[in-house]
Amino acid sequence: MKIIPVILLLVFSCAVCAQELKEKYAEADGFRQKYEAGYFEGNITPRWIGNTHFCWYAVKTPAGTDFILVNAGKRQKQPAFDQKAMAKALTAELGRKVEPGKMPFREIAFSDDLKQLTFVTEGMKYTYDRNKNKMIGKVKEEPRHREGHWGGVNEENWQGATPSPDGKKEAFVSEGNLFVRDISSGKVNRLSYDGAPGEYYSSFISWSPDSRKLVSCKYRPAWIRKLKTVVSSPAGQLQPEMEEIDYVKPGDALPVKRPVLFLVEEGRQVNIEFAEPEKQFNLNNIRWADDSRSFTFDYNKRGHQEYIVYKVTGDNPKAQVLIGEKMPTFVYYNLLYRYDLKDRNEILWISERDGWRHLYLYDADNGQVKRQLTKGEWVVKRVLHVDDAARVVYLVGCGKDAGEDPYLEKVYRLNIENGELLCLTPENGNHQVEFSRDYTYFTDSWSRIDCPPVAALRSAKDGSVLLSLEKADISKMLAEGWRMPEVFCAKGRDGETDIWGVIVRPVDFDPSKKYPVIEYIYAGPHDSFVPKSFTVSPVDAALAQLGFIVVQIDGMGTANRSKKFHDVCWKNLKDGGFPDRIAWMKAAAAKYPEMDIDRVGIYGCSAGGQNAMGAVLFHPDFYKVSVAACGCHDNRMDKIWWNEQWMGYPVGKEYEECSNTVNAYRLQGKLMLILGELDDNVDPSTTFQVVNALIGAGKEFEFVVLPNQRHTMGGAYGERKRRDFFIRHLQGLQTPDWNKEEKK
Repeated sequence: MKIIPVILLLVFSCAVCAQELKEKYAEADGFRQKYEAGYFEGNITPRWIGNTHFCWYAVKTPAGTDFILVNAGKRQKQPAFDQKAMAKALTAELGRKVEPGKMPFREIAFSDDLKQLTFVTEGMKYTYDRNKNKMIGKVKEEPRHREGHWGGVNEENWQGATPSPDGKKEAFVSEGNLFVRDISSGKVNRLSYDGAPGEYYSSFISWSPDSRKLVSCKYRPAWIRKLKTVVSSPAGQLQPEMEEIDYVKPGDALPVKRPVLFLVEEGRQVNIEFAEPEKQFNLNNIRWADDSRSFTFDYNKRGHQEYIVYKVTGDNPKAQVLIGEKMPTFVYYNLLYRYDLKDRNEILWISERDGWRHLYLYDADNGQVKRQLTKGEWVVKRVLHVDDAARVVYLVGCGKDAGEDPYLEKVYRLNIENGELLCLTPENGNHQVEFSRDYTYFTDSWSRIDCPPVAALRSAKDGSVLLSLEKADISKMLAEGWRMPEVFCAKGRDGETDIWGVIVRPVDFDPSKKYPVIEYIYAGPHDSFVPKSFTVSPVDAALAQLGFIVVQIDGMGTANRSKKFHDVCWKNLKDGGFPDRIAWMKAAAAKYPEMDIDRVGIYGCSAGGQNAMGAVLFHPDFYKVSVAACGCHDNRMDKIWWNEQWMGYPVGKEYEECSNTVNAYRLQGKLMLILGELDDNVDPSTTFQVVNALIGAGKEFEFVVLPNQRHTMGGAYGERKRRDFFIRHLQGLQTPDWNKEEKK
């Protein structure tokens, strides 16, 4: 009979295929390391030294890593130290051979006179004399303390005494009330009597510059939700443990703060009045005017549709609106910017009120806009520095040059007086800059995802190039087969708006073949995410080596474009920009038929995990396979600040409409969920709840729980599971039997 030989042939073929896949997995794992070995004079990160016009950086060369010192004043660069002498000294100190191009450190710090430098290696901090080429000291490096958890609630009662500007007094809180101590005599005066455990004075105290007044907020705490997780497999013991952290969720009660003014010498208390104190999301940023006659504070109304800067003048208890931002959708408060110009009674302020993020000049007396300093269909991404004396602002802008990728960052010099805007970094690239402390010079390293870096020293006055620093060499990478990613732009859902993304192909790409497409997604509205600077391993180039075309796209609803573009996310996180992503991939496939958009997979983590699962719930006709890690599958279960920013307050029906858990019954296609059991970013219960809903709906899926791991894609194990899942369901191949013992 011929059946048995055919079966044997199939078994043999599958075994060969599995072995080939293992080899491909190993190649994918080594992708970055292989090609980085041939990447020279590439990314550098210069560091300016104190108040000097010197900076240093480390650069990779064929011989190893060179440390370079730049003298901006003389337009010169030289070795930062004698690396041969340093290697000899380290060899003697460490008792092992140290090569000049392989120093056991990457960071150094110079003394202000440049005579000495320090570095840390093997737990010791060394001081090295550059002139004498010898070690002159070492001490044990103190371990850095881990910062508190990001989700912790500040109850404003732990700050110590706050000294007055004249150094004669200090203010402090005791048993909820405010006191002032005369430092020379030790005499203590009580300023408040109305503090109590349920509503006490904040220990964060703001003195007026003349030391005659101060402001503290009366603080009413709220119940704090706890996130509890089980450490199923704690190290060194059998029994599980419990972890607990503060974790406030959408709709939870919040603290209330009310600023109170105290006239210290008079012992008088003035309770400040302002609209809707009970509706605050936060109240902070108390600032005194230089003349001590007034102060301001910021009020962020819950729901993030209104943000107000209030001004309090003299002892008038009624706060006046100085600057107000109000939007029918949301005010993105994390991107607001304010700078009080010294001795000019003016305020620089960033707003999206005209539909784009721009800089405005305010009169600090009456709150009137004196003029809009920047305008047009581009965004001021951030302010780097304000030179009060020169009346100049250094800022980062995106999208000003037509025909270029609107996400590329460039640096501009803005004249406040005449509005003149000078681009200091005109090259078509993403510019990463570091300024000298006095803003005379800056280093600029620019690149694109499809163009290797160039670095130079420039003048902060006009952007002129003063000294070429480095130019990346990728010739060896290209000779070994590395493939440049492709930037691709297509129209979005409206047929008008440009949507930008990147396409990554395998190094052995064959245009005559058809490749499944995998999208890496992160559609969190707080930023844009497609990489813009050059990198050896763009997006997930390692995954592409397994026979996929990998893409990443910024759809509508993400940041750094127009307000209209961003507003798509408002109370609508399930949108995820998917109509734009699908249109983009269809346009790419029309140009490149090797992209098989009948076989599309998607994966993401965190907000990207929510997006990835949402793809196979809300767009199953396009997305066929999804791997979702640590997703926020119901925005009511996640942290308050991120979710109320985009989904609004009070918690409404939109939360349910966007919930993967509520919509789990819609699942079509293939789904894998990955979860770290100790996730302290997104409540892990949200993944268990979506699993419960899927089971209730009778759906098939895979669920990978990782003991002792936190917010993660799953590390090496999760990576292997993800690759196997895509290969099985998009390529139709049998993946290796990882439980089978290898033959020796």
